[in-house]
This record gives sequence, structure tokens and C-alpha cells, in this order.
Amino acid sequence: MPERVLFGAAYYHEYQPHDRLEQDLDLMAAAHFSVIRVGESVWSTWEPENGRFDLDWLQPVLDGAHARGIAVVLGTPTYAVPPWLARLYPEITGERQTGQRIGWGARQEVDFTHPGFRFHAERVIRKIAERYAGHPAVIGFQVDNEPGNELLHNHGVFQRFVDSLRHKYGDVQTLNDAWGLVYWSHRLSDWADLWTPDGNVQPQYDVAWRQFQADQTTEFIGWQADIVREYARPDQFVTTCIAYERPAVADDELVRRLDVTSGNAYYSMQDGLEHPQTDAPQQGWTTNGTWALYLSADRMYSSKQSPFLVTETNAQSIGFPWNNRPAYDGQWRQAAWALVSRGAQMIEYWHWHTLHFGAETYWGGVLPHSGLPGRTYGEIAQLGAEFEAAGSLVAGLTPDSDVTMLYSLPSKWLMQKYPALERANGGPDERSYHGFFDPFYRGAFDAGLQVRILHASQFTPSVTDHPVLVVPALYLADQDLLDQLVAYAEAGGHLVIGPRTGYADEEARVRTDVQPGGLAAAAGVRYDEFSNLSRDLPVRGVGLDLTADAAATRWADGLVVDGADVLVGYDHPHFGRWPAVTTRAHSAGRITYVGTVPNPALAAALFRWIKPAPPSDLPASVTVSSATAADGRRIRFVHNWSWNSVGVNLPDPAHDVLADQPVNGKLELGPWDVRVLLDQ
Repeated sequence: MPERVLFGAAYYHEYQPHDRLEQDLDLMAAAHFSVIRVGESVWSTWEPENGRFDLDWLQPVLDGAHARGIAVVLGTPTYAVPPWLARLYPEITGERQTGQRIGWGARQEVDFTHPGFRFHAERVIRKIAERYAGHPAVIGFQVDNEPGNELLHNHGVFQRFVDSLRHKYGDVQTLNDAWGLVYWSHRLSDWADLWTPDGNVQPQYDVAWRQFQADQTTEFIGWQADIVREYARPDQFVTTCIAYERPAVADDELVRRLDVTSGNAYYSMQDGLEHPQTDAPQQGWTTNGTWALYLSADRMYSSKQSPFLVTETNAQSIGFPWNNRPAYDGQWRQAAWALVSRGAQMIEYWHWHTLHFGAETYWGGVLPHSGLPGRTYGEIAQLGAEFEAAGSLVAGLTPDSDVTMLYSLPSKWLMQKYPALERANGGPDERSYHGFFDPFYRGAFDAGLQVRILHASQFTPSVTDHPVLVVPALYLADQDLLDQLVAYAEAGGHLVIGPRTGYADEEARVRTDVQPGGLAAAAGVRYDEFSNLSRDLPVRGVGLDLTADAAATRWADGLVVDGADVLVGYDHPHFGRWPAVTTRAHSAGRITYVGTVPNPALAAALFRWIKPAPPSDLPASVTVSSATAADGRRIRFVHNWSWNSVGVNLPDPAHDVLADQPVNGKLELGPWDVRVLLDQ
């Protein structure tokens, strides 16, 4: 059992304009830091020129951290290639298009599959691991950083792609049939006929190409992990820092080669954390909205279905020089405890000191450019003291779930190239998959429910584990998975299906049966046409109580009822002929079909019907999440996401973990406040 939630920041002593190592480490100790991350960004410091290594510079950092009881996660520097390597081996440059090299001057510009790069990468990894694996401060290794940033088009990468197809399909005729290459005369006569991906518009090709790119990333990170393990002690973990929006990452596959999941959790601060949220903003590499912060945590938990490390999260402003919005008082505590409530066993800020140079000059650290402790440091130090006081009770929690949602990376990848949804300006929405997925997650969150996310590869039809299973936009699904979904409902589960589910098989070939493919008969509903929506449509509840602001957005399936009951209809002269939501008992369970993208009001009402809860007097700005500690005790996290002080009536006595005192009756929360309660 971990002694406490690991707490700290990425620390780059080598970036400081003057030596302040002792001062920095003293400030960290005073802020109750227990961990720092070092070394992952500076290959040119480790190896200033080809074959000349400088390994001594990190020794004082590790010694000083260890003397203060601060552990270290040591990174391998392979994502930031030194100029001398680029100069000596220009052929290792990555290509975003065939023959068009990425310009040097940023990071991750390299073809990491190239043997020349691998030779030098392995050499520097071994030098670092050999030197420092035995240091008592080092508790784990982070190999590379935010992998999968590019879809590499280099000649060698493409040839391996062709080889992978040859090994999978055996001959070109089998591939012709599987991909439907009779279309537009794309039939291959030889493997040499396969075109490069630059101008490809065949969906079947794209599915294979994106999976291959993710496989390359998985192999690369696993290769590094295996090297590091030759030197690591049994008590040291190996991980990488996952940026979940990277195009060439399959996180569920990647983490199988690692000991623990680690990832970024960047979020909009200030009014971006207000709850309830009054709009539905587009999400990106930073989340926007309290519900979306929880979604990012649940995505990290889903990778390995186990507690995870937050390797990077907001200190001050995160982003570009025009986006400076450091948190309101209390919001650092709120966000960190929210992540812990969903299974985070490390909170590490990016980064300790705000940089004085480079592309990320305005990615604010725990300390500002002056290096003097300010408001950010004070709030984070308070949080460090809370984690220290809470100890092992909150380390490595298993979060509760009321609803399970099935996540499909292949469907997401395909919708990035062939978006099903449009933006407000009429252009394609490359985030179409999340345009379907996110509203369902938010609806559950707004209804006060907790969500467990499962990759499709992780699903087994267990009603006990997943009493409610929500499956939006599962466009790519093999027949076995669809059969499992039907079997789940037959066994007593409540299956909730969203648009685009079951439409195509694992090769992106559209099914020939009635839609939703493989599910129509069991769901008691079918359709043969669908439409994008140019504006939101008002809806009316038939078997569901709705507020006046409930609406259908972005998409409508032309549903024809064939045994199901109608729950929601459209209030529109054309679309009103079809239901928006239907439900049907199926054997011991139930299947509910949602043929549109619900707006927040409709989604929340839907989940209140799916999973009714006792009447609640919780203030609108308050959320309650719960989890089980490693020793079996039950913990609840009560957040107030607003400027208003509120009171919460507690149904049962509890112990306030942070104040170390019993609490009974009414719990008072200030603005942007959070309390951690132990059930009695």
C-alpha cells in the first residue's frame, strides 16, 4: 500500500538561469513535496556531442532530493533530439507527408523507428540507467514523453506497414476483398502496388494505417521499457507520460508494456471549473468544464483499469502567451482531490519554476518568473500538507461507478479522417467521436452518477460489474462484440446505444443488415436514413419527464419502432415522424436507443431515468464522488464548484479527514472548497 499520494512537480535545475538548487529543494520540502520528475527533456545535456557524455550534472539534484525525503522519477530524453544527431543523421527526420520532412526546432521531429536513431537512443538510455538506477532517490523511470505525436510517413515506416498487411492478409487478393478495392479501380495486383497514405481516401486503408501507427508507438515505448528494466531495481516502476490526444497512441495497448499508467490532466481554470456549466464548449488537449476534468481522470483509469499517476497538470497558466488564467483560490485543491477521487496516486505539476526562455515561457510553474513563492506556491503547499495528513487512506483508490461507458479508439481514429459531425461553421468536426461520446458522459455526471470507462478490448458482458452500459458511436465493431452486447442485455444489463453504433465491421465495411447493425432486432428499433442537424431540435417527453430546455443536437437517426416503446420525440414538422429515444425490455435486461446527440438537459434527464436516485437537496454547485480505499474503507469527496458558500446535509455521520474531526448533520463548504469524508 502506498504511504501517501505522491505529490510534486517536474523540476529542471538545468533550465535555471543561476544556481538555486538548495533553495528550490528547501521550498519543495516546505511545500510537502514527495516526488519530482527530472531529466526527460535534455538529451543534449546528457550527451553534448556524439559519444561524449555528461552524467554528473544530475547527481546533486538526486542527492539533495534524497536528503529531504523527496523521491525522483527519472526520464529518458528520447523525445527531444539534440542538434548534433539531426546534423549527423538527417535521414532520421520524421515525415508528415511522404518525402516532406518535419523541420527541426521543436521536439518529436524524429522517425523513432529508424535504426540510426535507435542506436543512439539505446546508448544514452543505457548510460543514464546504468549511472542512476541504483540511486536511492529514484523510485521509477519515465521512458520518453507524450509519445505518438506524429503519423510518420517515412519510407521505412511505410515498408513495414506493407509487411504488416502481407503478414495479416497473406496475399493481395485477400486484401482486395477485405478492403473493397474494386472501388475506383484500386484493386492491387502486387504488394508493390499499394499507394502511400498521403492521398488516401479509402476508409479501410485508414483503419489499418492508424492501428499500425499506434502499434509502432507501443513497440517503441515497450523497447525502451525493456532496456530500462535491465538496470532497474525490483521496487522501481517503469511508465511513460501519455498525452491522450496524440494521434498515434492506443493507450490500452501501450500500458500493457508498462507497470503503471501515467498521463497529463490539463484543464481550464477560473470559470472553466464552474458547475453546473451553462454551455457545451468544444474540448481539446485541455478540458473545459468540471465534468470534463473527471472524464480525463476516468480515461486515465481506463487504460489499465487501475490507479494511475498524473505526470503533468496545471500549476499556473497552461498554454500560450494569450491564455493566462491561473486558478481562483481553492481550485488547485479542488482539481487535485477530484483526480485523486478517481484513482490518481500521484499529482505532479508541470512544472516547478516558470521558464525564462523557450517555446513554453508562459507555461506557468509553481514559482513565477521571479522564483519567489507567491499565491500559487502557497495554495499548492497547503495541498501538499493535506496529502501528507491523509496518508495511505487516499493513495490508490478504486473509484465507484454507477454507469460504464464503452470507448472505441478505432472509431475515434476513423471519425478524425471521416467526421460524422460538422462544426458550427459547416466544416468537418475532427473530434466527431467525442462529439458523440462526451454528451453522454456529461449527462451522467450532471445526473450525479459516476462513470467507469472501458475500452472495447476490455469488455466482458458482466451485469454485476456493469449494471448500466452506455455505447455511443461504436462505429467499428466486429460481430463478436455486438453479440456480447446483446448477451449482456439478455443477462439483465441495461444497454444504452448511441448513434453510429454497429454501423460498420472491424474493417470499416458498412454492414448489409438493418441498422443498428447486429442490434436492431434486440433493440426493437431500426433505421435506414439519418441526418445531420443544422440547429438544435426541441423534444417532448413521451415516457420521460423533460425540462423545457431539453433538445436534440447535431444528429438524428430516422428511427422506426419495431417493438420498442418511445421515450422522447422530436417537436418538428419533418423529424417529428421519428422518435429520438426508445426503450425495450430484452430477456432479463433492457436496451435503450438514443438516436441523437442529447444536449445537457436531455442527457441529464435520460440518466436520471436510467438510474433513478433518491430525492436530493444538494446545492446545484455541489458534487459528491466516492471510492474505496486500499484497506476497504469508504471515502466521499464533496466539492463546491462556485463562489457561493453552501451547506450540505449529511445523511450519516462521517469523519473529516483533512480537519481530523467528526462531522455530523450539516457540512459547510466555502467558495471553491472541497472536503474529504471517511464513512463511519
